[in-house]
Amino acid sequence: MSRFPTFFVNHGGGPCFFMDPPPGWPSDTWDGMAHFLRGLDASIGRRPRAVIIVSGHWEERKPTVNSGAHPPLLFDYGGFPPHTYQLTWPAPGAPDVAAEVRELLEQAGFETGENDRRGYDHGVFVPFKLIYPDADVPVVQLSLLASLDAAQHLAMGRALASQRDTGVLIVGSGMSHHNLSDFFSGRGNDAAEAFDAWLGDAVSDPGVREASLAGWQDAPGGRSAHPRPEHLLPLMVAAGAAPGESAERVFHGHVLGKPFSAFRFGGDIDLDRG
Repeated sequence: MSRFPTFFVNHGGGPCFFMDPPPGWPSDTWDGMAHFLRGLDASIGRRPRAVIIVSGHWEERKPTVNSGAHPPLLFDYGGFPPHTYQLTWPAPGAPDVAAEVRELLEQAGFETGENDRRGYDHGVFVPFKLIYPDADVPVVQLSLLASLDAAQHLAMGRALASQRDTGVLIVGSGMSHHNLSDFFSGRGNDAAEAFDAWLGDAVSDPGVREASLAGWQDAPGGRSAHPRPEHLLPLMVAAGAAPGESAERVFHGHVLGKPFSAFRFGGDIDLDRG
């Protein structure tokens, strides 16, 4: 079996793909991002035995896996239309893969934990309801570290790289730009563009990728694009899980003037670039 690629994807804003944009927003605000996510399964060309996903919406003191067999949905957003709290996506968990994740992380020196009752947060079910609409692939969610340290998240990814050889797909789910104040006000577009360009360059050279990403705070527009890095750190895990492998920007689009990019690390597949 050939090695699966890893991905960093944008999960949008709240349940954005399942509701109309707010008044005054373009009707196609999220269409490009949604189109990319809907095509991800076909672009890979084969189904994984499971998905390991790191979302920007779960932080713990130590890497913690969702080990439940049938996780519910965690509607961790507020102020959206009532029907968005009735969404369903009954993907099974994968307790066996969760145990493998813990073992690999502990071998790499991490203290780990597990939670068998937490639901899939919207960083999981919102994009994956488009990627696997039939909810027919088992999923293990892995938390971020509350330290929010980029190097530690790269190390977490490295520890999990061997899972890709066993039919597991590793996905980081966040947002390549996540400054909500600038997003809604229209400020900071130049800084956002500068960081997006830097990010594409930073991931493209596997020889310096980890050093570049570990120092993202010093990148042009870095602190403006991510005042707090929880939505960028899932990218670190995806990148860390593909050491020395090629990377490619596989989606690029704009929402309310801000650029958003998704990346694939490793693997020989042909993606619709949105």
